[in-house]
Amino acid sequence: MLDVFLMFAALALILAGAELFTNGVEWMGHKLDLAEGAVGSVLAAVGTAMPETMIPFVAILIGAHGGIGAHGGRATEDGVAVGAILGAPFMLATLAMLITGIAVLVRARRPGRDDRLLVDTWVIGRDVRHFAIAYALAIGAAFLPAPLAAGKLAVAAVLLVLYALYVRAHFSAERTETPAGDLRPLRFGRLDPLRHQRQPRLRLVSLQVIAALAAIIGGAVVFVDAVSQLAGTLGVDPTLMTLVIAPIATELPEKMNSVIWISQGKDTLSIGNITGAMVFQSCIPTVLALVLAADAWTVTPDSALGFASAAIAFASTAAIFLPMLRRQRLTGRGLLAGGGFYAVYLGLVAASLVGVI
Repeated sequence: MLDVFLMFAALALILAGAELFTNGVEWMGHKLDLAEGAVGSVLAAVGTAMPETMIPFVAILIGAHGGIGAHGGRATEDGVAVGAILGAPFMLATLAMLITGIAVLVRARRPGRDDRLLVDTWVIGRDVRHFAIAYALAIGAAFLPAPLAAGKLAVAAVLLVLYALYVRAHFSAERTETPAGDLRPLRFGRLDPLRHQRQPRLRLVSLQVIAALAAIIGGAVVFVDAVSQLAGTLGVDPTLMTLVIAPIATELPEKMNSVIWISQGKDTLSIGNITGAMVFQSCIPTVLALVLAADAWTVTPDSALGFASAAIAFASTAAIFLPMLRRQRLTGRGLLAGGGFYAVYLGLVAASLVGVI
């Protein structure tokens, strides 16, 4: 019971830190006059991706150093890391799309509205293409035979370059100022005695971002240890446990932000927050695995079900966004397809747990 309590307490701390981080980077984007794509697909996406990114990072460090109470050993901690890395793109491409689609359909019930999203299809299409290329490279590296394992380092280098080019493309886009009235108040704004007379200063925004990162990292340390112990107690594969359980909670920032932005009519920010996080997750966390846990980032009979989530993520992304690229429009009903793919994978996991497959 203690492990369960610690796991949920850690998730609460991670989510609180993520909310602080997202709020802070939104204000940072405003202060720096960044384009909408840069704010949604880069700043907000990276901020809300921090929880699921820190979990594999901390897990790999714990396993490598014998850990902060690491009871499962290096293999268990690497299994937690791989599960978290695979689970993030899967949840974003399936469950996050489903929830956002439902929010769009609810909005469509308002007079004069339909389920069409007013998104910049060029910006979203660029995100999807970057995700498809980067994640295909990362998953392909998991099939490399042992004699070619050094090739994983080359793939990691390519992924870093791809993400750098992606970020540069967004930051070089035409800059548009976001009205301060469209932003939620800075959470640390109350620390400024003159808050009613001016916008929050950049130093206060930076302080909130740093404090949020500290909360996320601390929560990730506790979460990794709790999941490792619980998996050992229940005899459950830690890779599957982290792939299914952790991302449901750690992807909440993307889901919550997207729903809020849909309700405010900021459709490009809403979808860009998800697709930008997909690009980030396909590049940066996978680099951690390729460099620091290369042995675990391998398709084997034991890890095949975990890596099958990548195939589901690709299929869901194609089903949702290929029609958008052809028709130059995206609808709430189209986003609901993610729910079907999510259900398919849950069925595979359930079949595995009962021994059917």
